[in-house]
Amino acid sequence: MAENDEKLLAEFEIRMRQLMYLCDVLKVENSQLKEELSQKVLIITGLESEVGELKAKYDNLKFVKSFTSDGDGKDLQHTKKRLAKLVRDIDRCIAMLKY
Repeated sequence: MAENDEKLLAEFEIRMRQLMYLCDVLKVENSQLKEELSQKVLIITGLESEVGELKAKYDNLKFVKSFTSDGDGKDLQHTKKRLAKLVRDIDRCIAMLKY
């Protein structure tokens, strides 16, 4: 009976050591994954700010492009009308803010 208990105890000890080793391996892997995740978050944050800057530049380009003409008289007249409308809208907004 004592021999059987010793075998069980030895087997339990072996399995426990294996389990502890696997736990240590998983802890190392977990810390590596956390580090990798934090690096990816930093990269994503940088890319999101770059996307925001590029969107602002694109919007500015669209705005400028809407007021430029190719030398055609129609485009120039259209641009003048749009600018006049914008000025009227701004004047109206300023007048509304004063009251």
